[in-house]
Amino acid sequence: MARLSSRHLVDPQLLGLLDSFPPLALSAENLPLVRAGSRLPPRVVPPPAVEVRHWVVKVPGSPGAPEVALYIYQPQTGADPLPCLYHVHGGGYVIGTPETQRDAHLGLAAELGCCIVSVDYRLAPETPHPGPVEDCYAGLAWLTAKAEELRVDAARIGVMGESAGGGLAAALALLVRDRGELRLAFQHLVYPMIDDRTCVAADPNPYVGEFLWTPHNNHFGWTSLLGAEPGSEGVSAYAAAARADNLAGLPPAFISTGSLDLFLEEDLDYARRLLRAGVPVELHVYPGGFHAFDLDPGAAVAAQARRDSRAALARALAGGTDAAPAP
Repeated sequence: MARLSSRHLVDPQLLGLLDSFPPLALSAENLPLVRAGSRLPPRVVPPPAVEVRHWVVKVPGSPGAPEVALYIYQPQTGADPLPCLYHVHGGGYVIGTPETQRDAHLGLAAELGCCIVSVDYRLAPETPHPGPVEDCYAGLAWLTAKAEELRVDAARIGVMGESAGGGLAAALALLVRDRGELRLAFQHLVYPMIDDRTCVAADPNPYVGEFLWTPHNNHFGWTSLLGAEPGSEGVSAYAAAARADNLAGLPPAFISTGSLDLFLEEDLDYARRLLRAGVPVELHVYPGGFHAFDLDPGAAVAAQARRDSRAALARALAGGTDAAPAP
């Protein structure tokens, strides 16, 4: 099915942000230049209302792998212990660093009264699967072991990620469940990139993926992570969470996406399957939103997405109905 123009479906308040994105087709040749720059505006987060201490620590990686850098943000509130967000940045598995979200994490840690630990996982194609998810697991293992020292409540650690970070967060939740060594209280997935088979869908949605994260870029990202053609047989669920046969026993999930996002249908299907597996899910689809639409500082739909996200995080971090039951 041919893809159709979807500009008329974009929320009018988002057109300014949309037009600020120059078209980009990722390739091995331009990847270093893309990594050196940034096409996305910073996330909209209020300035810290309290002092937030922040530092970087290098922790042991998985066996045979290099150390993993963790960026830690801790509000100086006097509350003890703190709930914790374990954050995984986005970037199609091929770009991005925790440093680009420093200001956002300072504000979010203060607003939610939580510790934030952001993992600097290795990027593809230099490090294909399982390197990135194993880096995330190693960081979470260190955080769990050091929870008391960090003034963190080990029972209230949840994972959060956007785009490819959401994909790694979902994969990490599966890995944590299956290894049985660690625990996550919740998973907070913002337009997660979780299914390589979207690249080869026989009947793709004709109105999604026109902007920012396109089918071409999706194919490049997945090929880089997998080291093989997307849609191939035998792709691990720890690379593409939607490949998991069994979703039972996973922590409660928040999933949000835009109606024009390339990941719309894979995210909807993952939410449906989680619900059928008995996993609590809060699902949001924002009309007229393309990939990363929630970065718009003024659009009402973007502001609503940010409010919904923070409200769900606040509930989950408080250990309310969104928190996973103890194993």
